[in-house]
Amino acid sequence: MRYCVIGAGGTGGCIAAYMSKAGKDVTVIARGEHLAKIKERGIRLVRPNQEDEYVPVHATDMDHEINTPDIIFVCVKGYSLADIIPYIRKVAGSHTIVIPILNIYGTGSRMQEELPDLMVTDGCIYVAAQISEPGTIQMNGDIFRIVYGVREPEQLCRELFEVRQDLEDSGIEGILSDQIRRDTFQKFCYVSPMAAAGLYYNADASRFQKTGDERDMFVALMKELDALAQAMGISFQIDIVRNHLAILDALAGNATTSMQRDIAAGKDSEIDGLIMEVVRLGKKYHVPVPMYEMIAEKVCKK
Repeated sequence: MRYCVIGAGGTGGCIAAYMSKAGKDVTVIARGEHLAKIKERGIRLVRPNQEDEYVPVHATDMDHEINTPDIIFVCVKGYSLADIIPYIRKVAGSHTIVIPILNIYGTGSRMQEELPDLMVTDGCIYVAAQISEPGTIQMNGDIFRIVYGVREPEQLCRELFEVRQDLEDSGIEGILSDQIRRDTFQKFCYVSPMAAAGLYYNADASRFQKTGDERDMFVALMKELDALAQAMGISFQIDIVRNHLAILDALAGNATTSMQRDIAAGKDSEIDGLIMEVVRLGKKYHVPVPMYEMIAEKVCKK
């Protein structure tokens, strides 16, 4: 199948590099100096305890035409969605399936409203990676998992099983979920607390990997989201606190969240979707989220 990966940051860059290395038909959409470096030498992958690797990847920007993709992985930040919707409309065919891989819960259903003629799934990713310099993706852990699925069972199709196989061929754990609402909220229960607590303390992963106030806040935020999930009718099959602490503890100590990095650089951020949305959901479902409210009061009014 033909893949288009929109966004070449830590998420999209890793997907494009791994799938291209495996011989899949992939085009990644990037911009600026990052795009220029990828065109010049491929994506440079920097991983713990491995030699640096340059992976040739077909790359272009949204100003140029591409062959109609079968699958589009959307790997941009939530605040950039409005910018890429017109591009998806332009390049997609009637058969194209859109798989959003974003931090913010419920992105797929919101995109579906904007793209009524296409199938838009939901999805999430587990990977710790970032652009360290133009053309270079720094990976900070071994986990690399994409979870995706349809919201309605009748939407399930052969192509989604092919995606899973192509991901596995590429060294990426691919999970075609039959409970995607649960699974995307489960991921949200990691990334949102990590972003909120990381921003509140201005701390990297090492501060949360040891006993102290930072780790306690991370746990408290997860528990608030667990209570919210129950009110939303979402039942996890795992202990999310234990599971997410294990993910955290496997990270490189200097890892930070993309929201922290964006705010530090004075860029737009996903603070509304990762923090304020929880406060709104708490009010909607009548679930107390005092820790989130305290963080929102401090960081969202700066």
